[in-house]
This record gives sequence, structure tokens and C-alpha cells, in this order.
Amino acid sequence: MKTLKITLVKSLIGRPEKHRKILKGMGLTRLNKTVELRDLPEIRGMIAKVNHMVRAEESANEAK
Repeated sequence: MKTLKITLVKSLIGRPEKHRKILKGMGLTRLNKTVELRDLPEIRGMIAKVNHMVRAEESANEAK
């Protein structure tokens, strides 16, 4: 299954609580942290909500 590499590129300081919860749910807690998540519609929706704070790229690696 395809995965997405998601990196937090903007700080959480001064952001709404909703954005903070979305990022925490994806496992992004620190600046420049990268996580690999499965390419699911739910994850894509989370990325769309905070797309101004993250960088996402597709990866053909197998999900762990």
C-alpha cells in the first residue's frame, strides 16, 4: 500500500486548537518531524486542513 511522508514545516505556536489536535493525531509534535502514514482518505483530509503547515509527498514504500 502507498504511504505518505508528512513533515511539519511551520510551528504550532499561535495556531487554533483544532489544528494542534489534527497534527497531534498524525503524530507531528515537533518542527521538522517526519512521519509516514498510509495513504487513506482520512489522512488526506487531515492534510488538507493543515496544508499550510505541512509538506506531504507520496512514497511507494510498504506501510509498516
